[in-house]
Amino acid sequence: MAEQRERRSRRTSASSASSASPASTAATTSRSRSGTRARVPGPEDAARHACDRIDGLAVGPAEGVSAVTRTDDGWCVAVDVLELPRIPDTTSLMATYEVEIDRSGELLQYRRVRRYRRGTADD
Repeated sequence: MAEQRERRSRRTSASSASSASPASTAATTSRSRSGTRARVPGPEDAARHACDRIDGLAVGPAEGVSAVTRTDDGWCVAVDVLELPRIPDTTSLMATYEVEIDRSGELLQYRRVRRYRRGTADD
């Protein structure tokens, strides 16, 4: 009985993997000159990569992304970071970091462009 379930799960996972459209697969990968596949991230992937990269470098954890812009070299992502938690939460110090990543998701540079209290509105 366990063997039947295992076979069914293998068939299900194989059929779901083969049902992925070639267009969606081609949109997320491309061939480099050497013939290996290189990841070309979209805006969602760029935001995820930027948050991952800034987590190890900034003072606090990434809280969100406020902007994603395509550049000639890759992506520029504005990541909001909690720099100093306070009570009440609306008085916590936040910062926006501009993170530049290349097309493969590697960090090119980052810098803090703004520091503000969580509860304040933009001017």
